[in-house]
Amino acid sequence: MTRKILLTGPALTADAMNHADSLGIRIIPTTPYMPAEELTAIIRDEQPDAIIVRQGKLTAEMIKASANLKAIAKHGVGYDTIDIQAAAERGVPVTIAVGANAQSVAEHAFALLFSVARQTAYQDARLRAGHWDKSTANGTELFGKTLGLIGLGSIGGILMDLVTPLQMKVKVYDPFLKALPDRAHVEREDDFDRLLESSDIISLHCPLTDQNRNLFSTAQFKRMRPGSILINTARGELVDTPALVEALRSGQIAGAGLDTFHPEPPPADSELWSLPNLVATPHVGANTSEARDRVGLLALQQVIKVWECEAMDPRCVVNRHLMND
Repeated sequence: MTRKILLTGPALTADAMNHADSLGIRIIPTTPYMPAEELTAIIRDEQPDAIIVRQGKLTAEMIKASANLKAIAKHGVGYDTIDIQAAAERGVPVTIAVGANAQSVAEHAFALLFSVARQTAYQDARLRAGHWDKSTANGTELFGKTLGLIGLGSIGGILMDLVTPLQMKVKVYDPFLKALPDRAHVEREDDFDRLLESSDIISLHCPLTDQNRNLFSTAQFKRMRPGSILINTARGELVDTPALVEALRSGQIAGAGLDTFHPEPPPADSELWSLPNLVATPHVGANTSEARDRVGLLALQQVIKVWECEAMDPRCVVNRHLMND
């Protein structure tokens, strides 16, 4: 019998689709961000053996809708859109594509950092509008500055190395980090407030949890250095948007580069769009041809491993602790 994988979103890249076809696996793409009741109905009708989550949420009702469901794979690493408890209760492992898009996301964070520091988005818009701000524009040099990393997974680790030629100091705050990589320019900082006070740039690279929602709000922005920059390529819910708007508008911090938001997409009338010191991209940090090839193929391979009961890196199964209870 043909096994089926439903995608919450469009088809995988050609390599992954061809690999699935060679194994006789039927891939079922769906419309991105489809209303929950419609997606649940499709899952109920198709009874897929696995679901690969690309866009939107995978709810408990969706998970329960397929009696054949044996695996859920995230097309990426952020799993806060998946009800992992409901999956565990069904005995369904939820996997993430650890490391597959890390290079692309780290490079995007690096690009946002430069764009904010040198006001490239703002200057581009001004130039297109007929202005020539050569005499008034003033950016920030990154050489020798201090970068504070919140979380040191695969993405933060790559960004840590990308800034080495700039002779930047790197401070890492990560309560779950067992060992710090051996780098001369890197040190561990176990006091969150002290990291805020001593960093020129702060870049977020931690997963969203119930404990760190609105990790950055009014109090945290007040502790940050005047002239500092916030970069977020992790999850939008880590940042209190109204507090960020006020911090940018008042000059409490110099700028921000955001690839993630809450909600997504932000409304057209969001106050964010009035801020010249904000650089924003539509959650595209992982959107490179290379990353999509790796992520799609890895997500597919993880599903197949679950089906075949093969061993998997435990870091890739995010609800394993729930399934053992």
